[in-house]
Amino acid sequence: MLHPNKTQFHPSSFLLMGIPGLEDVHIWIGFPFFAVYLIALLGNITILFVIQTERSLHQPMFYFLAMLAFTDLGLSTATIPKMLGIFWFNLREIVFGACITQMYTIHICTGLESVVLTVMAIDRYIAICNPLRYSMILTNKVIAILGIVIIFRTLLFVTPFIFFILRLPFCEVRIIPHTYCEHMGLAKLSCASIRVNVIYGLIAFSVGYLDLSVIGFSYVQILRAVFHLPSWDARLKALSTCGSHVCVVLAFYLPALFSCMTHRFGHSIPHCIHILLANLYVVVPPALNPIIYGVRTKQIRERVLGMLNPKSY
Repeated sequence: MLHPNKTQFHPSSFLLMGIPGLEDVHIWIGFPFFAVYLIALLGNITILFVIQTERSLHQPMFYFLAMLAFTDLGLSTATIPKMLGIFWFNLREIVFGACITQMYTIHICTGLESVVLTVMAIDRYIAICNPLRYSMILTNKVIAILGIVIIFRTLLFVTPFIFFILRLPFCEVRIIPHTYCEHMGLAKLSCASIRVNVIYGLIAFSVGYLDLSVIGFSYVQILRAVFHLPSWDARLKALSTCGSHVCVVLAFYLPALFSCMTHRFGHSIPHCIHILLANLYVVVPPALNPIIYGVRTKQIRERVLGMLNPKSY
């Protein structure tokens, strides 16, 4: 940790350096990021529009999907426009308040995505393991309560990040070797001890691990129920209803896991790999999720195709 003589409690701004070591190709890196952002915007807005306008999709699974799409819009919009400013226009400066806001928004959205994916796994578990009681268990009231719990839990665990950053005095160095502001990246610029930040960061990460454990347990129970079905057709039909969710879970958790592990333990890995993995974590899922659900979910696929080619439907 750097300890220059001059410190300031809160600097006026920071400098986001993009992807260190790849500055010469920043302008080219920006093009796939721009394409991914357009896909995320178009895909998630389409998902939300279809769910809102199609009354047959006013079901628990699609309500949760709408929550996921809304979260993905927030995550991609909080990160990619600033990345493009860095890559294309060298707009590296970000004021202190904007940096804190971006950090908070990113952690809120990733926290929401984790818990929404967990609730969606529970939804699939009930649909397959208790199909006759599905409509009695997941009523509109229960879904509303789940929505409140999702938001409250995320705020409860993410909001302390703000206070843990605001309590730190910062060194004269204000360069962040990253494409966006995040908790540990900011904490490492401090001249004070960041032990509390590290410990709380691990606690917050363990909550995501708990979510993943619940998802894993749900799918173990689902597989047990599926392989007790009498025919292979019934088994395949049951598994196909989970396929989209499994793909989305993998798209979210695998980059997150690699990013977190390399950030904390991969000290021999080049820094540009750390940053690229961290970018995949926040950039890829928002674009991939609507594609996965759009292709694999029959109701959404047919509705979108009907919008694109009304004469065929």
